Amino acid sequence: MHAKAFETMVKTNTLPCNVKFMLEGEEEIGSGSLSKWVAEYKDLVKADVILVSDTSMIGPDVPSITTGLRGLSYWEIEVTGPNADLHSGLFGGSVANPLNTLCEMIAKCMDENNHITIPHFYDDVVECSPRERELLNMAPYSEENYKNSVGVKALRGEEGYTKIERVGIRPTFDLCGMWGGYTGEGAKTVLPSKAYAKRPTKTTRRSLFW
Repeated sequence: MHAKAFETMVKTNTLPCNVKFMLEGEEEIGSGSLSKWVAEYKDLVKADVILVSDTSMIGPDVPSITTGLRGLSYWEIEVTGPNADLHSGLFGGSVANPLNTLCEMIAKCMDENNHITIPHFYDDVVECSPRERELLNMAPYSEENYKNSVGVKALRGEEGYTKIERVGIRPTFDLCGMWGGYTGEGAKTVLPSKAYAKRPTKTTRRSLFW
């Protein structure tokens, strides 16, 4: 329903049903308080239909329906090497650098086709049917406009799937942060003791149809 139409129906008392709004601001950190709140106030939020508005639209004039959302698994990885930071000139080449090792570990998690290589990773991923994929790709989507909007010259993703399918129905494996060693101004010849990375994996199905 368009916001203006909803506003008019409220003002004229012609809204054919009761509408409850629930605003929740913890989605990006896992909504840790939501389940407890809903359990405590389940009578207050009881409804016949639930519409989740934390979804996207291709454009303001293109109606969009989200039929499912990908789940999120968030990990923090710590790699430890020597028992203290070392001088890279004296120890480099003989002691494994945790930053290098962490980079190697992350790189091996995807192959040359951007397919995730972790054993059994895809076991519970629901595959869309050819008809569903066909419907998904009927959306009025412009790859050039998409690239221009984010300032990139080319897109990258899992081979065998379109951009819409990669975002809508395929799991992802993205590094969100990585740190270790010396990151200040200038140079410092340090072989770090530890290296860290934060990474969310979105593993369940999200299907968008227009």
